[in-house]
Amino acid sequence: DEIRRARLLLENTVKTPSEPIQNDQTKKAFLISLSSVHPDTDKIIPALFRPPAFLPISLPLVILSSLQLHAKQTFFYQFVFHTYTTGFTLLNGNGTTKAEEYSVQDKQVFYSLGAISYAACIGALPLVFMNRYTSKSSLAELITRKVLPAPLLGLMSAFTAVVVRGPEFEHGITVMDRNGKVVGVSQKAGEKAVKETALSRGVLFGTTFFLPAVLMHFVERAKLPKTPRALATIRMLLITSVLGGMLPVSFSMFPQCGQV
Repeated sequence: DEIRRARLLLENTVKTPSEPIQNDQTKKAFLISLSSVHPDTDKIIPALFRPPAFLPISLPLVILSSLQLHAKQTFFYQFVFHTYTTGFTLLNGNGTTKAEEYSVQDKQVFYSLGAISYAACIGALPLVFMNRYTSKSSLAELITRKVLPAPLLGLMSAFTAVVVRGPEFEHGITVMDRNGKVVGVSQKAGEKAVKETALSRGVLFGTTFFLPAVLMHFVERAKLPKTPRALATIRMLLITSVLGGMLPVSFSMFPQCGQV
């Protein structure tokens, strides 16, 4: 009801695109509509998968995924993490008429489950390899727990984004002219949209894993925290700060409405 009232208010508000939104009620209605309704299908996005919910939900999943304690735990945490990010990507992706004709939901859910399982396996693979095939040397532990997780999570985040939005590669997405009139469907536009989303998602989570690990290395060498609990607290604060800072950077790397 709140979303419906907000959209009705926007429809009744006579404003040109060049005029600033000065009315607080209209601005609030615009933000509610923008974050709650899919622009292509006009369907309401579930609350957990709206942009305002992305940070508070993904943050604890990122922290748990970065623990790198045991292979089974890492697999589980990353499975849950990739499940959420994949669902977010699926529900906020572009929609096409052709995609609706062949029941895209069934096909995308099937591909998504495979991509999520694969990504979680890749995330846990370094720990499995270290425990079974190598000695637990300091170098092996450094590579396994601090060097590999960041690029692997970044690559797998980009991979799941590409897989779940595969129909945009295959069928293209709706394109408009400068006046907002739909003129057709473009595969090149679909490829561009998927590549940009995958790149921004890889940069977001790759940096969120990499930068705190680097900073924690210097914190540990300085021996500032005296207890493991203080060390864990600093680590959580660093991950929170980096993810919170990188999220707007990632979402603004490419324009919401692109050109081809």
